[in-house]
Order: sequence, then structure tokens, then C-alpha cells
Amino acid sequence: MIDHTLATTPVSTETTTEPVLTLKGARQTFKTPRGEVPAVAGVDLQVRPGQVLCLVGESGCGKTTTARMAAALADPTAGSVLFHGKDVATMDRKERAAFRRSVQYIHQDPYASLNPVRTVYSTVSAGLRRHKMVKNHAEARRATAELLERVDLTPAEDHLDKYPHQMSGGQRQRVAVARALAMNPEVIIADESTSMLDVSIRVSLLNTLGKLRDEIGVGFLFITHDLAVAKYFAWHGEIAVMYLGKVVEQGTTPRVVNDPRHPYTKALVSAVCEPDPDLVHDKERVRLRDADIPDLTDLPPGCDFHPRCPLYAEGDCDTVRPPLVRGHDRLLACHVVTRG
Repeated sequence: MIDHTLATTPVSTETTTEPVLTLKGARQTFKTPRGEVPAVAGVDLQVRPGQVLCLVGESGCGKTTTARMAAALADPTAGSVLFHGKDVATMDRKERAAFRRSVQYIHQDPYASLNPVRTVYSTVSAGLRRHKMVKNHAEARRATAELLERVDLTPAEDHLDKYPHQMSGGQRQRVAVARALAMNPEVIIADESTSMLDVSIRVSLLNTLGKLRDEIGVGFLFITHDLAVAKYFAWHGEIAVMYLGKVVEQGTTPRVVNDPRHPYTKALVSAVCEPDPDLVHDKERVRLRDADIPDLTDLPPGCDFHPRCPLYAEGDCDTVRPPLVRGHDRLLACHVVTRG
């Protein structure tokens, strides 16, 4: 079960460590018969070594598109993706190959992300063999077994020659994690990588990812729609809340979860299921003015959230788009809250 106990002191994630991966004003616009769709409307994010940055929000808010740009699986329409300060778009072939090895992607669906005709050994060792990180077959099998042990697929010998259909969803996702680790990555982008798993398996996998973060210092861009999962995995990291392609609030996880400021973040926190009946009884419920999400091809003027916002104030909210500004403890985009 996910622990919902709140920490009494926020954990600071401020650090002088240089970011490994940076999104700078990244935008992604898709052209459709109905018009242009601004899936991501300019985001600035940084992933640092051994740190977790959680990107949360409703389905369709642009999280996966942001993740795909961060992994260079999709080119931004505007803005840039930087790896150790260098724009990925300007990299030569050798630099691009190093980037591909250093930034690994774990997909949401463990049933679709693995090739059904490849064994676990073939899947995990493919990158090792492709980049000549092993000398021969024996070394490749030994390295693959070590990777499986690291992600708690034990004993490894029982899994090396299995095919995906012979494994459970949790085991398949651990194979996907092992495949990512084979490249000695600096950053892992996990796109809803636990959402299709049972709760007990989900927690076990999150614990495995957390152990890897602590032991080898890999940074995580963790995508989820579930604030409970974000809280569990990124308690010592940061949360960035997205709404319709924009970050509306960002700060350390304890601050964002324990004291949400943006009305959209408050609505997300209020929707988290609580196992304690007393907490459920005392919990503040946020009622939105409208349940419908605006059409991306016809966004409202002013703040995108104002048609649904319980704090809506006529004037600035429906005429001027709020900038994402830094307060004393977080980034926030809300006229009413920042004015108050």
C-alpha cells in the first residue's frame, strides 16, 4: 500500500549540480484538419543526477509529448532540448549516439514495448551487442543476468530464455527497466511505467527504481497522472503540474502535495484516494466550475483553467494568461493566488 504519511519538514532539492537534461521553452504543435493543436506550449524543465522530477496532470495534458521531446523521439516545434548544455538538434552522429545511450525511455505498456519473438536475453543484450559493450555471447549472457538480478528478476537463469508471453506484466516491465539500465544511462524517462500494474507490483517496481536512483545516481523524468504515485516515488524530488501543455505549478514534492497553491493542483490532490476514513472525512474537496476540459483547438482567452477554476475572478483570469513566476518556495501561474 502506498504510504500517505505526510512529512513535517519539506525536503529541499536545491542543488548546485548541473542538470543532465534540460528542456528550454520546448513547444510541440500538431497540425490537424481542425487546426493546430498546441500539445506542449513552452515548458522549462531540468533533470539532475540522482534526482526525480515528476510530471503530473490529467490525460491529454501533454506529459507524454514532453517526455518524447526530452528523449529526442520527437523534435520540438520551437525551443530546445539540451544534454549537458548542448542542443540535441545540433549534435553530430557520435554525440547523438552518446545521447541515445545516456537517455533511456521506459514505455507505459509492458505488453507492447517488448518484441514478442525475442527472448529476455535477446531483448536486454541487444544494446550491449549493438554498441560493442560486450565481447562475446558468454559475456553478454553474464551481463544480462547481472542486469536481471539488479531489477529483482531472480534467479536470473530462470528468466534469460523466456519470451514476453511467458511472463507477468510486472516481470515484463522489469525486463524493460533492465534493458534501459544496460546502457548505463544518466537519465531514465519513465512514461506512466507503473500505471498498468497491480498496486502491490507497482510499489515493488517503484522501490526497485528508487534503489537504482540511489545506488547509481540516475536521474528520472517520471510521468504519471497519479499524485499518490508521484508522492511515493518523488518525495525527495520535485513535482511539476501540467495543464493543457503548460506547467502551472512546480516545487519540491512535500510542498506541492502538502500545501498545493494552484487551484488545479488542489483539485488533483483532493482526488487522491485516502485509506484512512478520518482523513477522508476531514479532507477538503475541491469542486470545479466545469468538468469538461477545453478543446485544444479553441482554447479560452486568458488563463486556460479559468472556465473550470473555483477561484475564478472576472477580469485578469479571462483576459490575461498568467505567467509562470517564482514565489518564495515554488513556481506558480495563477493571477488570484499570486495576487493574494
